[in-house]
Amino acid sequence: MTDLLSLSSITPRSWQGYAALALFAGAILLWPLVEATLGYGIAAAALIFLLLAIAADNFPPAIGVVLLFLGAHGAAWLLLAGITGNEGTARASFYLLLAAAWLLAWRCVTVLSALRPSSRWAATALRLIIPAIFGAWILIIWEAVTRGAGIPFILLPPPSAIGVRIANSLPVLAADVRQTIFKAVIFGYIVGSGAGFIAAIATDRVPFLRRGLLPIGNMVSALPIIGVAPIMVMWFGFDWQSKAAVVIIMTFFPMLVNTVAGLAASGHMERDLMRTYASSYWQTLFKLRLPAAAPFIFNALKINSTLALIGAIVAEFFGTPVVGMGFRISTEVGRMNIDMVWAEIAVAALAGSVFYGVVALFERAVTFWHPSVRGG
Repeated sequence: MTDLLSLSSITPRSWQGYAALALFAGAILLWPLVEATLGYGIAAAALIFLLLAIAADNFPPAIGVVLLFLGAHGAAWLLLAGITGNEGTARASFYLLLAAAWLLAWRCVTVLSALRPSSRWAATALRLIIPAIFGAWILIIWEAVTRGAGIPFILLPPPSAIGVRIANSLPVLAADVRQTIFKAVIFGYIVGSGAGFIAAIATDRVPFLRRGLLPIGNMVSALPIIGVAPIMVMWFGFDWQSKAAVVIIMTFFPMLVNTVAGLAASGHMERDLMRTYASSYWQTLFKLRLPAAAPFIFNALKINSTLALIGAIVAEFFGTPVVGMGFRISTEVGRMNIDMVWAEIAVAALAGSVFYGVVALFERAVTFWHPSVRGG
């Protein structure tokens, strides 16, 4: 018998592998997977995939990580395929095999994290693959638990049902994104962040503003959005302008506070050097203090990228035309269309992540000289 088929070739070399092997054995003892009849072909294929992943520790890292990925995710896909149509009938062996697949995916991520790629594109690919595996397993466990335990869809629909709802509601979701993000969020984000930046420069230039405006800013930033939003709707109407006003209020003060803190970040030695060059206030500001404050400014921009979306959606709960992400969430909850609510949440999360990512990429391009960026 060859080494590939020997017992030693199946023995894992990591604690995740040993734990997966123990769960695998427990699932065999507690067979079957579900109360209803499950195709033996699907069950056998899932077991083969798991054994393949358990044995992956005995291969070189490049081959082992591929086997771990294929084995863990192949087994998970087969388990989900088997439970579909048999909702609420999963037994302990089903969850044991799912936990074994999760541990092997954990081992896959561990091996990937230990790799040191020599090329730039490979390092970029690793930075994308590792969080993608984490995110995929959140969805896999969510899908398996909701279907295996038979949780009613009205309480928590599985990700597959949410994906189907998104695919069938693209025109409605596009209209909501256009109303909420491309009108209220972007306009309010630009105006609020820009006004906060200008106010920070004025506050730094005029001492009495620093002493008078910053305490007020801290107080206003603590105002509850559910109290401000209906007032803005009364002032500016039911269309996107009132939501943009809420976004402006929410983004103004984080930019003000962070920029003021950043302008004070430059050291005394650097400022003294600029004075020896007879630099004016504005020369010192643009050549020394603003570059030193750039990390603080971009930190405020990243914070505001999430606050703006939250503020616009919550403001739409208090009055809006028959379109918008907040309007859709509040309306569909009343209709018990929970899958549509989750679809809007998923689209909002995706839009917020993209928004945040764009700001982060722009930060890396502008502050490439900063130690935090040079260090990776």
